[in-house]
Amino acid sequence: MISIPQQALTRVALGLLTLTAPIAPASALTAFTIEDLVHVQRVEQPVVSPDGRLVAFTVRETQLEANRREAHVWLLELTIPHAAPRQLTGAGSSAFDPRWSGDSRTLYFLSTRSGSTQVWRIALQGGEAQQVTHLPLDVTSLRVAPSSERIAFSMEVVAGCKELKCSRERLAAPKGSEPSGMLFDQLFIRHWDTWNRSRSHLFTARIRTDGTIDEPVDVSRLDADVPSKPFGDEADYDFSPDGGSIVFSTRPGGSEEARSTNFDLYQVPADGSAAPRNLTADRPAWDGTPKFLPNGDLAWLAQDRAGYESDRFHIMIRDAGTGATRPLTAAWDRSVDHLESSSDGRELLASVDEIGQHGLYAVDAHSGQVRRLVGTGDVTAFSSGAGELVIDYASLSAPPDLYRVPIGGGEPERLTQMNGPMLAGLAMSEFEQFSFAGWHNERVYGYVVKPYGFKAGARYPVAFLIHGGPQGSMANQWSYRWNPEVFAGAGYAVVTIDFHGSQGYGQAFTDSINQDWGGKPLEDLQKGLAAALARYPWLDGERVCALGAR
Repeated sequence: MISIPQQALTRVALGLLTLTAPIAPASALTAFTIEDLVHVQRVEQPVVSPDGRLVAFTVRETQLEANRREAHVWLLELTIPHAAPRQLTGAGSSAFDPRWSGDSRTLYFLSTRSGSTQVWRIALQGGEAQQVTHLPLDVTSLRVAPSSERIAFSMEVVAGCKELKCSRERLAAPKGSEPSGMLFDQLFIRHWDTWNRSRSHLFTARIRTDGTIDEPVDVSRLDADVPSKPFGDEADYDFSPDGGSIVFSTRPGGSEEARSTNFDLYQVPADGSAAPRNLTADRPAWDGTPKFLPNGDLAWLAQDRAGYESDRFHIMIRDAGTGATRPLTAAWDRSVDHLESSSDGRELLASVDEIGQHGLYAVDAHSGQVRRLVGTGDVTAFSSGAGELVIDYASLSAPPDLYRVPIGGGEPERLTQMNGPMLAGLAMSEFEQFSFAGWHNERVYGYVVKPYGFKAGARYPVAFLIHGGPQGSMANQWSYRWNPEVFAGAGYAVVTIDFHGSQGYGQAFTDSINQDWGGKPLEDLQKGLAAALARYPWLDGERVCALGAR
């Protein structure tokens, strides 16, 4: 929560319960509610097959009555106009993280079908899914080597355990009257709601001709998490084009781990025959998201200031032949969120926050020249095909769906409408971006969302949503937590402000609040709300509820 000084508004309510929402008028469309938000199908993880013919993706559905969420892998034919997606995996268990074999004939994925999360695969020409791994621990992430001869995956293991069975027994919940206390001699003690009882380690295994695997080999070998916790995934590691090695990113453990941002890149033979070799030991700040180009060059995201997690992420390149490294986007004042390679390797694909949007750019892998592919809305994920991209695309008023975008740029073309039947009867409120003179008269941006049942001449209470971080953004994006459409559906107008410190407006704007979290942001919030009240007369300044989001 944050209270707004008296000069910014006449009265601030500090809780939604203190306000009475207006009664919505009769409408052919019903209001969007929190229950609707829970039931929205979550479209995620699009992965285009190497031949460009198919895209596999994950759809997560919430079963509210059963208090569980189930995921399924879907397929869509890209070469057939207006093709309908089809569900590939069955109900009763979850399947997710689809990964293609190099020849596009087999799809690997993670599934809980066996009672634990294991690697499965299915041949596209037909037949039943086959279980690839039969491990005593859950598999938490997955990649398939370009040659398809080997897979890399992560599991949670316990220090001191030489066998996976030992880790399973040590991680099992105490039974009956067994002691449940835990002793920690270093940070981290926990990540969010999970006790830090284990390390995430990276394993590889050769795939046999019968589709199962050889004994897995721990290739990370460090007192560190690969992928990183709590949000790391397969983006933290990548196979070289020939499948002979893996590069992964991690932050070494020890007494400095909890306050360090010094992630390094390590390269290791894919068969684990040698120890990992640190490629970025001379860089004291964050190096992560390694991505090989088809020619063997290595790209990754890097920060320059040690200990500062809100520093700009820019793209670095390491030459495959000489090992020389160079910054590729040193002059681009945007922080890259996710990085992939185009299918031909000539460009890198980078998503960035930009002026209240989360767009997508192509970056020339040689010159570093950038060009915009998608400038509005929210590109939540993307995958490169032959001459086109498939993106997971959303906005403030629409949950993610799959779209295609020509590699040369252009308007996104819709491919799926996974929530079409559900949303057809729901009213999604209109929204508008506005700007104003904030701290030091510098330009600051925000959004205003109309309430459900909006009528000209009426006035509506305001839900003033304030993002956390504080280096975050309340952008033109869909949220499964602080969703403005839910507040609008309850009859509130919504105002959000990307105050100083927010991402997407240049690194100087983000840096400006260092040592001043309560100064410039508060002034921007005051001025932003006052500007919105002056610009939109249907906002009721007498009834404002300010809510702070983490």
